Amino acid sequence: MHRLDLTAPAHAANTPARLRVLSVIPPMTQLNTPYPSTAYLTGFLRSQGVDAVQADLALSLVLDLLTPESLRQVRDKALQLPLEDRSACVNFFLDHFSRYEHSIAPTIAFLQGQDATLCHRISGRGFLPEGPRFAALDVFEDDSGDPLGWAFGALGQQDRARHLATLYLNDIADVVRDAVDTRFEFVRYGESLASSQASFDPLAQALAAAPTLLDDLLKVRTLQALETHHPSLVVLSVPFPGAMYAALRIAQTIKAQSPHICIALGGGYANTELRQLSEPRLFDFVDVVSLDAGERPLLALIEHLQGQRSQQRLVRSFVRVDGAVKYINWSEPDVAFEDVGTPTWDGLPLHKYLSLLDMLNPMHRLWSDGRWNKLTVAHGCYWKKCSFCDVSLDYISRYDAASASTLVDRMQRIVEETGQTGFHLVDEAAPPKSLKAMAEEIVRRQLQVTWWGNIRFEKTFTPELSELLAESGCIAVSGGLEVASDRLLNLMQKGVSVAQVARVTKGFSEAGVLVHAYLMYGFPTQTLQDTVDALEYVRQLFENGCIQSGFFHRFACTVHSPVGQDPAAYGVQLLPLASGGFAHNDVGFIDPTGTDHDLLGRGLKKAIYNFMHGVGLEEDVRNWFDLPKGACPKPQVKKNAIAQALKANSI
Repeated sequence: MHRLDLTAPAHAANTPARLRVLSVIPPMTQLNTPYPSTAYLTGFLRSQGVDAVQADLALSLVLDLLTPESLRQVRDKALQLPLEDRSACVNFFLDHFSRYEHSIAPTIAFLQGQDATLCHRISGRGFLPEGPRFAALDVFEDDSGDPLGWAFGALGQQDRARHLATLYLNDIADVVRDAVDTRFEFVRYGESLASSQASFDPLAQALAAAPTLLDDLLKVRTLQALETHHPSLVVLSVPFPGAMYAALRIAQTIKAQSPHICIALGGGYANTELRQLSEPRLFDFVDVVSLDAGERPLLALIEHLQGQRSQQRLVRSFVRVDGAVKYINWSEPDVAFEDVGTPTWDGLPLHKYLSLLDMLNPMHRLWSDGRWNKLTVAHGCYWKKCSFCDVSLDYISRYDAASASTLVDRMQRIVEETGQTGFHLVDEAAPPKSLKAMAEEIVRRQLQVTWWGNIRFEKTFTPELSELLAESGCIAVSGGLEVASDRLLNLMQKGVSVAQVARVTKGFSEAGVLVHAYLMYGFPTQTLQDTVDALEYVRQLFENGCIQSGFFHRFACTVHSPVGQDPAAYGVQLLPLASGGFAHNDVGFIDPTGTDHDLLGRGLKKAIYNFMHGVGLEEDVRNWFDLPKGACPKPQVKKNAIAQALKANSI
């Protein structure tokens, strides 16, 4: 395969006078809104006078798949399966194919907001074929016999229809997985090929295999993007492991069609998992892999391609030299967050994103339903102490904030460009000082926006500040309560207590702001008693109106976190990492407590799902765990612990 020569500055003879950069979102990310990385990079590069454009091939692939023509190809693939190998969803799809074929286009139009009146037919349960995914509705039937009456009520036709339409798309995704590509999911496409995968072999084998229907669709879209934009440099922004396989398929197509085009890969996946990269085969597909904030590495690469800088002066970049991977990091300061410019969504088809309603969870709904302008208040985390977090990496450790006037200027320009006033603040934890200043500036300018984001439940968020944030347009906040145990919160270095979280969240709730709690189980040394007590605290937080939404995540140890770097301090022993020169992130560990967290996790998730809908708040929390009678200890938390905390005069 012909490779671009990066061993010396490019010559004017083979470099366009005006280099064009195409930033690409590869499958799969979100379907309701663009992943913001390309918007940030494109906005920044344009502010520097670079000819920059962007494309969302994740959305393009899904929309190409969800057409009558592609569904007919899926059917043909399914018919080739032996009868005994056809799953229940495949059999249902084949039995009801005519209904799928004729309902897919109008359903997509409805989810894109183009045909709102279709909600009545979808809600009536006679329009869509209802495959195995719809079986989950049976457990929600209320006294009227309506499975969704409890969730949406008489006036929630649009929401009801979006949820049913989302189940319908999930049924189709299951068919695609079982009949076309076993790796397919709408979000985690081929994730196992890349996630903490020390060997490149699984990806190499998948990329060498005959293309699937999805690969063919993606190839067509990739070639169209090249024809439309004629780029000199393609930037593949890979935020998650589930976007890596498709990113390399895109790169494979580009190199076969236009080997002179330089391809750079970066994003959250590279920043966390490829920091020890030594696998030369990756560079059969891409020319450069950059780490951390992309602005400075991209500027250096562009200057190199234009003959203005040698390869030895690239910044935070892996390249292949004489068959071996070399990391080059010329020392230059990063671009200040104040100067990164305003993200732009110019070139992305904002009217084509799908407003989905997957989980009946109010905060998860914000993530998947509706298109939000993504915005960052500050680079990095102002706290950067949590022991489960990647505090050693740049995206957490390098804190750099912008002024309130700059943030609100960016908001105004984004509203003018997109015509949409909703913002998702994507910080790891938005700093309270910056939020206060931003809110005051929004109110001063009388700017009408709606926003939500992630915070720490720290004492700075007083009821008065909660009221100000709500006045400025804040509708929801999420934050980490994690294990809801003061002992473990101290071990985690969260810097908060359960009582403090109760008072802060109550202040937000009374201001009319939805509060979502991130919850965690399986943290080192967490016992069965800790887990029972944590669930009792969570029950009381719901009971007292402090939080309205929550979700339990299983703790995962990463090599970049304090736990991963000093396991003895947390009472655990790490398992050896697999050898290999590719991806490293998650690391297994041995916890001497021996708690069966998988078993407890099922009870925790069942409990919180019910709590969110006002069910089971009066029950003994021990009833949620599938344990033998007498095996589950009684909560050691007082029944009125949260109520008493709320009576305290100070936070």
